[in-house]
Amino acid sequence: MSEPTELKLIVLDTPIQRGDTSIDTLRIRKPKSGELRSLSLVDLGQLKTDALIKILPRITVPPITVPEAESLDPADLLACGAEIGSFLLQKSQRTAVLDQ
Repeated sequence: MSEPTELKLIVLDTPIQRGDTSIDTLRIRKPKSGELRSLSLVDLGQLKTDALIKILPRITVPPITVPEAESLDPADLLACGAEIGSFLLQKSQRTAVLDQ
C-alpha cells in the first residue's frame, strides 16, 4: 500500500538515537499554513537549512526535536527537504513535474 500524498516516508541513512531508541524512519506530513508561521516559503522552497530545521519538528512522525533536526545527516535533511518542497506545489504543478 502506498503512502498517502500528505504523509511521506523517509528512510534515514543515519538513524536518530534517542536514548535506547533508534529512529530509522520518519514520516513527514504536509504542513498546515499555521505551522509555517515565522518561516519563509521561499526559504523552504530553496531547501534552506534553517527553515528545514524549524519545520521538521512540527511535521514529523514521530516528532523530532530541534536538536535532533540539527543533528540529521545532510543526506537525510535533503531527503526530508525534497518531500517538503513537493508539499509546497499545487496538485496540478506536482502532476506537471511528474509528467516531465
